[in-house]
This record gives sequence, structure tokens and C-alpha cells, in this order.
Amino acid sequence: MSKSQVRRWRPEWPCPVARVLGQHRRGPGDPTHRRVGETTWRAMRTPDGPATLRVLPRAGEGVVEAEAWGTGAGWALERLPALLGAEDDLTGFEPRHPLVAEGQRRNPHWRLSRSGLVMESLLPSILEQKVTGQEAFAGFRRLVRRFGEPAPGPEQDLWLQPDAARLRQVASWEWLQLHVDHARSRAVVRAARVADSLQRLVEAGPEELDRGLCSLPGIGVWTSAEVRARVLGDPDAVSFGDYHVAKDVGWAVTGTPFTDEEMARFLEPWRPHRGRVVAYLGMGVGRRPRRGPRMAPRTHLPGGPVGRRT
Repeated sequence: MSKSQVRRWRPEWPCPVARVLGQHRRGPGDPTHRRVGETTWRAMRTPDGPATLRVLPRAGEGVVEAEAWGTGAGWALERLPALLGAEDDLTGFEPRHPLVAEGQRRNPHWRLSRSGLVMESLLPSILEQKVTGQEAFAGFRRLVRRFGEPAPGPEQDLWLQPDAARLRQVASWEWLQLHVDHARSRAVVRAARVADSLQRLVEAGPEELDRGLCSLPGIGVWTSAEVRARVLGDPDAVSFGDYHVAKDVGWAVTGTPFTDEEMARFLEPWRPHRGRVVAYLGMGVGRRPRRGPRMAPRTHLPGGPVGRRT
């Protein structure tokens, strides 16, 4: 086992480590993300190579203790503050609505995380297009365990996502075995072909990353928002086209589900913090009761119910 590197970082606020890092967890049983007590383990592919990051808050000391393994350990530790929300800027944000204020009051220390890793978020986001969360998370778990590799370090059964080169080699019939239809698998492979170019857009900011993502067939506003929110901590990223988001926002503020257009009008006064408003509403009010018909997992491929858009 390779030697680890360590870092102790003192945030300027009481950072809720597990909640912030939880923004990158892709459903129950995510093989790249694990929480054991107060410790969060995270496997990632950095520009410098694979890394495993162990993060533990020491609340009594006011510090966060981090340890990392692998060739990407230095990269992961250097960017620990951004990952835990230190670069999230609330300048200009005003709650305006009592329910948004309530969400912020209940979660005063929550921040948007910035991973800086495009393919890490893009791969599962594509897999989550137009299917139920149950199906998407299961497909992601199967893909990682079949084509990924064990993460460096001491934690057992922690896995790295397959890298772009491996994703390009997955055969069409293998995608179908994973219950990933041709439309989504083609989108993954196209993205994997330009993974390095997409990663370079991180430094260009949200607008350029959005433009680059949406230039690829099979990637649209929903996927771009999901990626920008996690990769850049973009506070204005809103997942228009989601099966639930507009309905949940409308239910929270009016008792009646919104359409995407109605949600856009409601959120406009908060630009460039529209995504933050959606998050606070969810934390303050929760989701609407699921009493009506729900999407059902698909029983054949291709086809099935439409959930999120691209």
C-alpha cells in the first residue's frame, strides 16, 4: 500500500463535512463513496491520477483532518477546502421568501461543494437521464464494479470509476447488460472521447463548461446543471427537465406543482443563486408527498418512461 499524505485544515465556519460531501454520493451503495461513523471516504480520478480521500471532522478542535492515498493524493488534499465549500460565495444572496429563509436558517453552515472533476459527475449524470433513480443508481454500481478498479489505500471495497479510456472500450452489448440503453451509452462514449477537453473547461467557469457540455449530442440543460452544481459548485445551476424538481418547488411555495416554465419565472429574481434557492427549499420544506403515479423501472430496453431530460 502506498504511503499516505495528510492535511489538517481549519475552516472559517462550522463545516458539516458529511452533508457537504454527500452532494457527490450517487444513491445508496455508491461504491465510490462511503461514510463510516463521522468519517467519509471518497475515491476519485484526479488529473494527477487515482486518489482515495478520508475526511474526518474534529469538531472539538475546529479542524478537518484529511488523509489521502494514490498518485492523486496531493491534488485531492490541495483542493480539500473547495470540496468542503470554502469557495462557495453567498455574496448578493437574499432569501426573499420565508420558506427559503427557513431552509437557510435550518442549514446555516451548508455550502456548495466544488469537486473540479468533470467526468466523475458527468458519467453518473448521463446514466440518470430518463430513468428512475433506482435504475440509474443500480446501473452506476454495476458499471463501477465491472469496469472500474479498487481505490488506493486501506479502505476495503471502495472503487474508482472507470476512466475515459476504459469507457470508450465498453461494447454496446455490455452496456445493455448493465441496463443502459443505446442513447445513454452513446452519450457516455462521446463524452469520454473529449474528456480531457471538458476537464480543461473547469478553469473557464460555468458558462464555458455549460457550452462545452451542451455541444455534445445526448447532453442538455438537465445534465449540464447536474454537472456544474457538483464540479463548480455553481449556485445558479437548476435541473430544468427533472421529473420532480419543478413539482417540488411549486408544491413548497404554492401547494401546487410547477411546470418548468413556472419554476423559471419564480426563480428569476434570485439569479445567480437559483440553484441555491432550490436547495434551501428542499432542506426547509422537503419534497411534496408522493401520492400520485410514479415512474416505474423499465422492464425492457430500449424504451421505458421518460424521467429527466438530457
